[in-house]
Amino acid sequence: MRILALDIGQARVGVAVSDPAGRVASPVCVLPAADVTACAKPFRRVLEDWEPELLLCGLPYTLSGEEGPQARRVREVALQVGRACGLPVEFADERLSSREAKRSLREKGMDERAMRGKIDMIAASLFLQAWLDARVGTEAEK
Repeated sequence: MRILALDIGQARVGVAVSDPAGRVASPVCVLPAADVTACAKPFRRVLEDWEPELLLCGLPYTLSGEEGPQARRVREVALQVGRACGLPVEFADERLSSREAKRSLREKGMDERAMRGKIDMIAASLFLQAWLDARVGTEAEK
């Protein structure tokens, strides 16, 4: 099952996708948030290209593990996007994924300016990979 992960921000949405077997996450692109929430042509093209069966949206929990105002906003937007494109929506903990994405890009020698367009899609691929890994572990226990 192919999963499309969305790291929903106020201005941008990072997009990542799993392979069809649901084992490996890869960053895809960063889109303007307005294009995603309106299900505009660039986002529809991503959906057509990858044909996901599920949207996995990152929730920015507080460090204590609670949903704050930002997480509630993301949840509302994610459910709206899911309804608009006819896909089920699940949520994943995205705490610290952007920080980890920045660290990873810095290790590759990128400065802040070069990172700007990449952080959100790398963050989406990080929480998608963690979610996929957790599912594989759960399935192995069955």
